[in-house]
Amino acid sequence: MRDGFFRVAAATPKVQVADPVFNREQICRLIEEGEAAGAGLMVFPELCLTAYTCGDLFLQIPLLRSAREELQQIAECTRDKNMLVFVGLPWEHGGKLYNAAAALSGGKLLGIVPKLHLPNYSEFYEQRHFTAGMEAPVMTRWQDGQVPMGSNLLFTCREIPELVVGAEICEDVWVPAPPSIRHTLAGALVIANCSASDETVGKDSYRRDLVSGQSARLMCGYVYANAGEGESTQDLVFGGHNIIAENGAMLAVSKRFVPETIYADLDLERLASERRRANTHPKQQREGYLTVGFSLDTSHMEEKQRQKLLRRIDSRPFVPGDSSERSRRCEEIFSIQAMGLKKRLQHTGCSHAVLGISGGLDSTLALLVTARAFDMLGFPREQIHAVTMPCFGTTDRTYQNACCMTRELGASLKEVDIKKAVCQHFADIGQDLSLHDVTYENGQARERTQVLMDIANQVNGLVVGTGDMSELALGWATYNGDHMSMYGVNASVPKTLVRHLVRYYADTCGEDALQSVLFDVLDTPVSPELLPPEDGVIAQKTEDLVGPYELHDFFLYHMLRFGYMPSKIYRMALRSFAGEYDDAVIEKWLKVFYRRFFTQQFKRSCLPDGPKVGSVAVSPRGDLRMPSDAVYRVWMEDLEQIGKGREA
Repeated sequence: MRDGFFRVAAATPKVQVADPVFNREQICRLIEEGEAAGAGLMVFPELCLTAYTCGDLFLQIPLLRSAREELQQIAECTRDKNMLVFVGLPWEHGGKLYNAAAALSGGKLLGIVPKLHLPNYSEFYEQRHFTAGMEAPVMTRWQDGQVPMGSNLLFTCREIPELVVGAEICEDVWVPAPPSIRHTLAGALVIANCSASDETVGKDSYRRDLVSGQSARLMCGYVYANAGEGESTQDLVFGGHNIIAENGAMLAVSKRFVPETIYADLDLERLASERRRANTHPKQQREGYLTVGFSLDTSHMEEKQRQKLLRRIDSRPFVPGDSSERSRRCEEIFSIQAMGLKKRLQHTGCSHAVLGISGGLDSTLALLVTARAFDMLGFPREQIHAVTMPCFGTTDRTYQNACCMTRELGASLKEVDIKKAVCQHFADIGQDLSLHDVTYENGQARERTQVLMDIANQVNGLVVGTGDMSELALGWATYNGDHMSMYGVNASVPKTLVRHLVRYYADTCGEDALQSVLFDVLDTPVSPELLPPEDGVIAQKTEDLVGPYELHDFFLYHMLRFGYMPSKIYRMALRSFAGEYDDAVIEKWLKVFYRRFFTQQFKRSCLPDGPKVGSVAVSPRGDLRMPSDAVYRVWMEDLEQIGKGREA
């Protein structure tokens, strides 16, 4: 297992009713296929060794004996496999019959997990044959010895500490308090469910929601294997609807009515990270549980993952790939931003807003949000004071876009040419105008901020900040310049999302002239425009200096959201950006990201207020309580291993 990814499978064998020999052959064949595919956990359906629809044949001694004999053959099949397998079968213990799942690995039967909740309504009549299982483990006879039997069994991998597996059977997950709740409280990170859920109209959607919701509620991986072809259709039809979910996300779902094995790579590190972050997830409560160990050689799984990772790693994690979901998300974010600003204006008694408008993406988004907030308040948009402040690097394209956009939105436009003031300031401090250094750049940014603050005082207004989260993460802001405002509406919006928000507004505004200028803003290179243009064209492109924002947003998301090792983020980026950036480029900008992220925390420590819109944010009062003097040695040491690995 590399980088915390662990391959799992949910398999539906084609069965014959009351024929354990045939069913064992099918199960073993699928185990062989699972081994070849690199699966480390494989889950089969409820009672699949006999078939679920045996009815009163479950009470026949020949069937029960045959099931035990064939279980031994399946155990032997796992002897040379690096796999934990769950198989459903009827199990006799203490003179009673139980609907159970057998856990097998390394040629051994590790334990028996009985079904706790036996449905006896509608088409189900399990209590006719089976006894409800016990929670506390007991010892049950197997071959010449005994194995543990009970719901409260956890199967733990010696080589992978995060891999702790609990099991439940079909109806157990449909009840108000499923056993999987206890299992995860006891430390299970993965739940296996052997199921035989028949098909009725609309039941598949409910089943998907149930499994997805349970995985989200418990912050776990959930592997659900369902009965399918070969079961008796005397009264019911089983579709083999298999599902693999992780913390609410559907990683794999099978087609129904076709025997199919589905595979997915769970991210165990991600799940463990989620539980560490959520202090409402209780500490482990293993009282009454028995832990059963097993071993896996992970080298085969790692090789299969290197060939192909069976999960999608989105290169733009902040931006939904589906267009309808993206539009819904953009509308929601606009509303959050506007509501935040609306409340701040109401609380401060301000009916005017002031912001610098450059013709770039960030100030465009801030102006659009401000317009929506004013509409919510019933304030005239004329009381939005958009200020354009041309200086040494301003191009005609951005200047005209800023002016046109402001007019189309109905805001007030004020122009303050700051060249003379900046030149006077440089003369005062002895700055050579021909020296285009950081003082040359930052002097312009601070002058602009002073202008905005003073105009806000004049109109009894509030300065709306324009800087986005990606810039704040990298420290790409002038301290006490564009870094400062009275309310930062974009403070938790990453750059990759800013672009889509502006595009969404352009697509939905219904105004041709405004749409046209917004499209041109979207086509303009990202730039602070602090250096003189070359032949009237922007000379200073941000991404040439700090790196591509899609890379930095990818790094930021996975670092802050899950606390991953830099080397894991690097390897994930290689997969996500294959064909866009080569290995050396990703490594270069990843190192830049960590260096800037750690050294620029002092700027984030004194950020203005701003609304949180997503699961990742850098507010010092909310999501990121980070000391400004933190050392990044351990992160950079891990990054150095990347270079050594590439050289090797």
